[in-house]
Amino acid sequence: MNTSQQLPMKPPELYASVREHCAWSYGRLAMSHAAVDQGKTRYEAVHFMIRARFRNGYLAGDVKMRSLLYDEKTKIVHGTTCCYCGCEGRLSLDHMIPRLKGGPDAADNIVYACRSCNSSKGSKDMVMWLASKGEFPALLVFRRYLKLGAQWCEKDDLMDPAWANLPDAAIPFDKRSLRVRWPSLSELRLWPDSAARGVGQKLG
Repeated sequence: MNTSQQLPMKPPELYASVREHCAWSYGRLAMSHAAVDQGKTRYEAVHFMIRARFRNGYLAGDVKMRSLLYDEKTKIVHGTTCCYCGCEGRLSLDHMIPRLKGGPDAADNIVYACRSCNSSKGSKDMVMWLASKGEFPALLVFRRYLKLGAQWCEKDDLMDPAWANLPDAAIPFDKRSLRVRWPSLSELRLWPDSAARGVGQKLG
């Protein structure tokens, strides 16, 4: 078996660093993004190679998460749909990382959400809110969330502490989101509307 395929699908150990958790999530995101974008029904060797390249590259500092500018472009492209459920019409603005938890009042942290999702999510963590309903965010939505979380940890020098020792009060997102169970490939999509499958968007 290719060594890239031997990297575990499960998250790092509890006492692995926050950086390792971000790297694992980024690698898993890259792997899933590529497979969904190609319309695959199962992961292939190339997808495990992509996961290893992004994970290992991020840990080594050779691979960076791209600017949130790419996520802003995605927001414009899908500006008529809720980023959580994909419904159209009567959209409102939502702080992806809640302001009540310390999320910034900036464009990078603001997304379009239907009134129902916005009200249900409230000040909850986006990933854990969806997980409580048995759902997982669309990949391009999770990408923005992961970038925001990683930027916060970099800014506050919180990348190197062990995940288990990271105080909840130190970050505006729920650290459990970096260890949440990922659904099967067939359940993943790039965006909550059907038109987003296979649109050829780069990971970013």
